Amino acid sequence: MKMSVQSTIELQLRTLPDAPGVYQYFDKDSKILYVGKAKNLKKRVSSYFNKQHDTARINVLVKKIATIKHIVVETEMDALLLENSLIKNLQPRYNILLKDDKTYPWICIKNERFPRVFSTRNVIKDGSEYFGPYTSGKLMHALLNLIKELYPLRTCNYDLSPQNIRNEKYKVCLEFHIGNCLGPCEGLESEEEYLRKIQAIRAILKGDFKENIREFKSLMMKYAEEMRFEEAQKMKEKIDLLENYQAKSTVVNPKISNVDVFSIISDEGSAYINMLQIKNGAVIRSHTLELKKKLEEADDELLTLAIVELRERFKLYAKEIIVPFKVDLGEGLKITTPKLGDKKQLLDLSERNARYYRMDQMKQMKIVDPDRHTNRIMAQMKSDLRLSKEPRHIECFDNSNIQGTNPVAACVVFKDGKPSKKDYRHFNIKTVEGPNDFASMEEVVFRRYRRLLEEGESLPDLIIIDGGKGQLGAALKSLEVLGLRGKIAIIGIAKRLEELFYPGDSIPLYLDKKSETLKIIQHLRNEAHRFGITFHRNQRSKNAIDSGLTTIPGIGPKTMEKLMIEFKSIKRLKETPFEAIEKSIGKSKAQKVLDYFKKE
Repeated sequence: MKMSVQSTIELQLRTLPDAPGVYQYFDKDSKILYVGKAKNLKKRVSSYFNKQHDTARINVLVKKIATIKHIVVETEMDALLLENSLIKNLQPRYNILLKDDKTYPWICIKNERFPRVFSTRNVIKDGSEYFGPYTSGKLMHALLNLIKELYPLRTCNYDLSPQNIRNEKYKVCLEFHIGNCLGPCEGLESEEEYLRKIQAIRAILKGDFKENIREFKSLMMKYAEEMRFEEAQKMKEKIDLLENYQAKSTVVNPKISNVDVFSIISDEGSAYINMLQIKNGAVIRSHTLELKKKLEEADDELLTLAIVELRERFKLYAKEIIVPFKVDLGEGLKITTPKLGDKKQLLDLSERNARYYRMDQMKQMKIVDPDRHTNRIMAQMKSDLRLSKEPRHIECFDNSNIQGTNPVAACVVFKDGKPSKKDYRHFNIKTVEGPNDFASMEEVVFRRYRRLLEEGESLPDLIIIDGGKGQLGAALKSLEVLGLRGKIAIIGIAKRLEELFYPGDSIPLYLDKKSETLKIIQHLRNEAHRFGITFHRNQRSKNAIDSGLTTIPGIGPKTMEKLMIEFKSIKRLKETPFEAIEKSIGKSKAQKVLDYFKKE
């Protein structure tokens, strides 16, 4: 069924992420209308459609929007940089056009002997290193001041060649006399020592402060031991400066020029391949492609196919591509699989966008076609949990015997991956004396499935036991007695490490922490725990009311429950000193309890 433009936009709005990023509006002919940034994509984009705007131009824009696309980034600053880059390259009709490359400043480490460090808006390809761009001039100058405080450098543009220094061509200036420069122009500072400072500055500009802080702390301790407290204090101030400065996030790096980035996220039925196009160090395009699996194709095969398709579709001619693993694309193309650094950050950004695209598709499917969504989830669970059939009906058991009193158990039921609360059941433990989790589990599993068999009710496709091997073994005993062992799949989940135990297998199964299967199992366990705890509290309260204290004038149900929780039994309460009872429920009520026991 073909959806209207309004329905399509409403669906896209409902599935936008609550994350920073850049949004793009397209008209019915897929022409770009507008590019914008957002701290929260869902809130910002929704604001365009949930009110009448004061400006006629915005109202006209909103009427023309047929499709919304978005790119997710790490921080609001990244969104600002990416927005700037996309506007320059796409030049949308409703954006202020940015045609120059001088919008944001950079910090440059000049390619020269005794390099200078300074801000610039011109990126010149002369071998110099550029860090940025910085969306905040205030932040950039604060960083330059920090560097100046930590490491005195030259600011002059002299040619400090070895020959010029030997010939004493230059003399130290005022910067030397006030301590801002150590005089390399007169050979007062060696090139080796100067470059050591540049290496430290390079680390700071990349956000790596560990080595600098460690060095300053070592010097601070050394000066303190030598009782040079003024110098030690200066080192402490430098440490404070470094620890208080937070490095910016990097979406843009001028060293990475003209590359394409590809990543893949796949599940049981589809693969999602994201492409980022990088030109002159900036992201200028992002697109995600979904491929439906036919024959359980491997990720490398799907990624190769998608790269060929996307490069052809978008006319991508970069000589280097960044991918998560090696792919075979013939000769003449550099394949990079980064593990660290700026290229790895770009790969991570691409993977994040592929993941968000998949999440959006799943949310939209859940809204438009809930049956298809359920079928996909069930197929995924069957595969992840190595089951012979889809777990359409799941039951999960949990014991509750807090403080050893009123042992109870809970059974919660999920159908098609969702709670079926009308089928929840709770149990008072009848045959077990004291806190014995294994025996209690054996009892409730037996009682549950004996009853289902007697009443001719349908049995579950999967039983989940909240506990490890011991609890699972106890449940299996009951299934054995009832003749159900091997007829119903059963697993145990250990509480701490999310380990899944199978009968007869000593090695647990670990699911991906982000998998939907694990999320449903955790939801089942949490529901069983909640349902069991609630019943347990009600039983304690009931026992307090049934304990004989109901006859005490002025002592209500809440006070009775409080007394039973704190003192455990009537016998212990009778033996408790008046002061302890008074501390718990107050002098007046404590006196009533004491008088009642005296009369007895």
